[in-house]
Amino acid sequence: MDKNHKVPSLGLSLLPILFLVVLLASNVYIFSDDASYGPNQMGLIFAATFAGILSIRLNYRWEEILDGIVKSISSAMSAILILLMIGSLAGTWLISGVVPAMIYYGLEILNPSIFLFAACVSSAVVSLATGSSWSTAATMGIALMGIGQALGLSEGMIAGAIISGAYFGDKMSPLSDTTNLAPAMAGTDLFTHIRYMALTTGPSIIITLIIFLGLGFTADGNSSLGTVNEVQQAIASKFEINLFLFIVPALVIFLIIKKMPALPALLLGTVLAAVFAVIFQPQIISELAGGGDYGLASGYEVVMRAMFTEINIATGNGMVDELLTSSGMEGMLSTVWLIVCAMIFGGIMESNGMLRKIADSIIKVAHSTGSLVAATAGTCITFNLTASDQYIAIVVPGRMFRQEYSDRGLAPENLSRTLEDSGTVTSVLIPWNTCGAYQSSVLGCSPYAFAPYCFFNIISPFMTILFAYANIKIKRIEKED
Repeated sequence: MDKNHKVPSLGLSLLPILFLVVLLASNVYIFSDDASYGPNQMGLIFAATFAGILSIRLNYRWEEILDGIVKSISSAMSAILILLMIGSLAGTWLISGVVPAMIYYGLEILNPSIFLFAACVSSAVVSLATGSSWSTAATMGIALMGIGQALGLSEGMIAGAIISGAYFGDKMSPLSDTTNLAPAMAGTDLFTHIRYMALTTGPSIIITLIIFLGLGFTADGNSSLGTVNEVQQAIASKFEINLFLFIVPALVIFLIIKKMPALPALLLGTVLAAVFAVIFQPQIISELAGGGDYGLASGYEVVMRAMFTEINIATGNGMVDELLTSSGMEGMLSTVWLIVCAMIFGGIMESNGMLRKIADSIIKVAHSTGSLVAATAGTCITFNLTASDQYIAIVVPGRMFRQEYSDRGLAPENLSRTLEDSGTVTSVLIPWNTCGAYQSSVLGCSPYAFAPYCFFNIISPFMTILFAYANIKIKRIEKED
């Protein structure tokens, strides 16, 4: 830190956060579900402006503040590009029949009673294989949302089941970036981290599955065999449904398992789906092109529109028409806006030392092992709330607490487990966090609707704190003579 910079007090550091909380709460009260489509973005900008003014009072120059903003936004660019690409992927997967086929066949084997349980398990399997909760939501998640809505289940419950399973798999997969990042920050190895994390993650996912199984038998689904048949008939009347269409999602999942970066894998999935649309769904291309025979130019136009703007396919069935809608890249722009605004706020708060001041203050009151783990979890959640990025919520607390865990004789896997149990999984619960904004856009469901049903994400930090206070499986450093 520059010697001319003043160190912020805890009270001063908390002011921008309190200001932001008041603005966001007001937006939710006044704008309800529309809060994430402009009001929250402006709330973040106003809170960032307030934090910037305080930074100047701490002797930070505008160039330093701007540099913090740019670095923060740069750290989110990968997420923004993936988000835009998934918008295009959703459009081509719709017109090619990939998503309709997933819904059609899914209705053959699932029913409302076991759907939430099955959605959680299947999302967990795909995420475990791919190492990515984001890719799981963009592939399996989109189809499961359609199937669940066709079965008459609440979209919040469906999204909660998908996200719970996806984050379990992401957390436990050796292919996951956060699962590799957490042990690197704590100072342990990957597989030691995974084995140790399973001790708290296992009970969390078991409790989650039991809850979803119970909800499935008590949820007020309004579907019947007749409704399911109507949905299938409406889809079949518009699309050529066959098993060849599953080549597209299978290829994307295979490429991600083979560690191809998400962006090129999703691009290939988008392009292949566009080709399949021309091959298998000429009637859809013709309809969206205005009717009649279509040529190369009109086919190209329809495919491009599916990638970048809204596409609606009318079947005459209102429920199905809602499912057969995509907004392309255009539909992701409000989320990109939200992410950029959140990173502006987080960049200022990190560059002026306010986030670190808040975290350091927490360490001072953590005397026991249980309170230290609770403080670590609380710090991770605080960074998710303020810095709006799960990577920051893992990296910064990891750096901060690593020496403290060592000084207290605690093995580094205690820290790495806590970082994942709190930093990774709670990010999606926050509407302005990159993860919460992403899942909301991809699944088409407000975080305020799905967060109460993300049972795995809610239980995980409490489970790791419970283990620490009860001194269950708290590994100590073995000292050699």
